[in-house]
Parts: sequence; C-alpha cells; structure tokens
Amino acid sequence: MAGSDENELGVIGLANLQGGLLGGVGKFTMGMGQNRRALSDIDRNVTDAPGCPCAVNKRGCSRNQKDSLNKVICRPMHAVSDKNPSIPVNRRITRKLASQLANKEHLLIKETTEPVDTVPNPIESEDCSLTDVEGYKMDSDFPVPMFVQHTESLLEEVDHMEEVEMEDIAEESVIDIDSCDKKNPLAVSEYVDDIYAYYKRVESSSCVPPNYMANQSDINEKMRGILIDWLIEVHYKFELMEETLYLTVNLIDRFLAVQPVLRKKLQLVGVTALLLACKYEEVSVPVVEDLILISDKAYSRKEVLEMEKLMINTLQFNLSVPTPYVFMRRFLKAAQSDKKLELLSFFMIELCLVEYQMLKFPPSLLAAAAIYTAQIAMYGFKQWSKTSECHSGYSQEQLLECSRLMVTFHQKAGTGKLTGVHRKYSTSRFGYAAKVGPADFLLEGWS
Repeated sequence: MAGSDENELGVIGLANLQGGLLGGVGKFTMGMGQNRRALSDIDRNVTDAPGCPCAVNKRGCSRNQKDSLNKVICRPMHAVSDKNPSIPVNRRITRKLASQLANKEHLLIKETTEPVDTVPNPIESEDCSLTDVEGYKMDSDFPVPMFVQHTESLLEEVDHMEEVEMEDIAEESVIDIDSCDKKNPLAVSEYVDDIYAYYKRVESSSCVPPNYMANQSDINEKMRGILIDWLIEVHYKFELMEETLYLTVNLIDRFLAVQPVLRKKLQLVGVTALLLACKYEEVSVPVVEDLILISDKAYSRKEVLEMEKLMINTLQFNLSVPTPYVFMRRFLKAAQSDKKLELLSFFMIELCLVEYQMLKFPPSLLAAAAIYTAQIAMYGFKQWSKTSECHSGYSQEQLLECSRLMVTFHQKAGTGKLTGVHRKYSTSRFGYAAKVGPADFLLEGWS
C-alpha cells in the first residue's frame, strides 16, 4: 500500500507557492516515473533547508494567503512586537502554518494601528461633531484650533453649572425628621404622617367663625381678651401642661360661638373650660375649690358644676380637636429648632391667643407663622426651609399676613393692659424670650 510522502524529506518550493499545486499532485506514486523530479532539482529550490522532516502542502495556497505570507516574510524584524516573534524564513510552510501566519498578520495590523481623531472642518460641513480635545492634544504637535478651545471652555462651564445645581439640590432637599425616632415606639414614626394628615383634615371643625362675637349681646372681643390673658396667668400659677392652655381657649371660643353668655358669667365660663381641659389633659387635676379660690370666690361649687354640664353638652363631648399646640410640636421638629427658638415661637403664638382677630387663621397656619416669625426675629432674615414647607404645607407667601400681625403684637406686648404673656416669658423659666426684639423689617412696605 502506497503511503503518503508528507513525512519524507521534501518541501514545497517557491515555484509551487507561486503557481499552486495541481489537483492530485499532493501524492506521488512509484509508477509515474516521467513526472518524478530528481532530488537534486528539489534541493535547488531550498535555501538553507534544515535536515528535519516537515509536512507537504496538499492544496494550493490562495491569493490572500500568499499575500499574507509575503508581508510577514518581508516585514523587518524591528516591526514585529515581542509578543509576536517572526517566523524563520527557512521554515517549511504547511497549510496550518499558513493559517497561523495569516492570523498573526491580522493581529499585528490591529495592534500597531492607532485611532486618529480627526477634526472636522466647519467650513466644509454644516454638521460639526465634537472632538475629543484631550486626545487631540496628545496626538497632535500643532496648536489647538480656536473652535476646539472654545468647545472645551463651554464644556467646562456646563460641568461647573451642573455641579452648582447639584449642590443647591442637596442643600434644599427635604430632611427625614423621623429617621432618629424609628426605634422609639412612643414616637409612632410609622403613623405620624397619617396622624398629622388627619389633623389637617379635621382642624376646620375646631375653628369658629371669626365674627361670632356679633351674636353676643352682653360681651365683646375686648372682654374675651381680658379673660384669656387672666387664664394664661392662672395656667402659669398652677404649672399646668401647655396642651391644657390651648384646649381651654378652644373650648371657650366654641362655647361662646353657639351660646349667649352674660357678662357676669364670662369668668365662670373661663374657669369651667380650664377645669374640663385639665380633666382631659392633666394627670393631676386641680380641685374645684382651688378654681373657686383663684376666681376670688365669685362663684360657688354648684355653679361651676352646672356650667360644666352645660358646656360639655353644648360641645357634644367633643374635646378631641387639633389645637395650635399639636402643630407647633411637629413644625418645630421640621425646623430643627433649639430651645431658644422653641420658647420664642410659643411666645408668639400665645400673643395670638389673646387677639380676637387671629381667629380667622386655622391652627396649623398659626403654628407655622409663629415659628417663621420667631426665626426672623432671631436670625434677622427670612428663612423657611423646604423641610418646614413640606411638613407644614405653607409657603412663605402664605405665612406673611399672619406673621406681620404677630410682629405688631410683639411690638406692643409689654405695653397696655394685657401683659400677662409678656410677663410670663420675661422669666428665667421661659428663657427671657420676651426680651428678643421684634422683626420690624418684616413690616416694611406693609400697611
């Protein structure tokens, strides 16, 4: 059986690479003596051929393979990288080796070719694309054209503006004021937003008509102011909770809005409202005798109890109403207030309790305006953060009218006959909050 001559000491000469091999010539048989070439002729086609066996190409080389081989063989040694060493010229070529050489040639061309960023000519084309300026500077030894410098400066300016905008957004972002209370079960941080949303919905039920005194024939708004100013002093003497004072005023106004009262019974209404508020809010409730004594024994125990029944039935036992105090606590937390701002804010809103004209504002607006006015008085400029606006639901423009009225009350707080609030907040217990000057500049241009 005739075997293949691929392992014999013969090679394919240069003429075979150029002209290709005819079909069936890859195998040589002993019977074809006229076509057999002498070993000496084959040896003449070999240059420094090593004395080792190699494979004989069975098929002809394509034109692309021949071009690739010629490029690789003719490439100077210094043009080939260390990673791709050159193939010795005297190595015999097989089909497998030719494929490897073609692949290496492709990789060498890909690695040595560097992308060059071209700069379009704005005169030739109307659509100009932005050029990588950094790459242009690195690849070119020529000075950067003016339009490239202008493009770079515009990009830097845009980046700077974006950074400034991002800083403003970060500064004006709404703060999560309940994050510190998530582990405190008493703070009910999971439900606090729903609770205050409910307060905002039902606060209108706790409000009274701002002109209800027109239905009273024997009393007026001045008498109401005197009564509440006196009750603020009584509340301070008994050292009651803050919630008790605001509920007391609310019960008085709601009762007077629907029930005509004689002038001599007005103080009895105030004392009874204080008693009801204490029973609702306080742990230790003052006894009826103490309230009679504080009113200079103007009423008997029986009169107090009868007025209590009349008031609670008139109000239909509805004592669970949102007062300015509940909103004050939430809005002060949103304003990230300290003790001084807190005391000044309560001073502002207690000045409003005495004033009849402030009944036209809902409790939430009064609370927000009191904190806003206190911030202006303390810091000397208008400030109302996005967090405060988010949690209160009021912008600065919505607070201005109420805030300006508070400034006028602050200006005359220490003068006149109704000075109970000013005296209360002039003590060390309340941080001498009344000694802070009013924000007079808020009244500029307002009449």
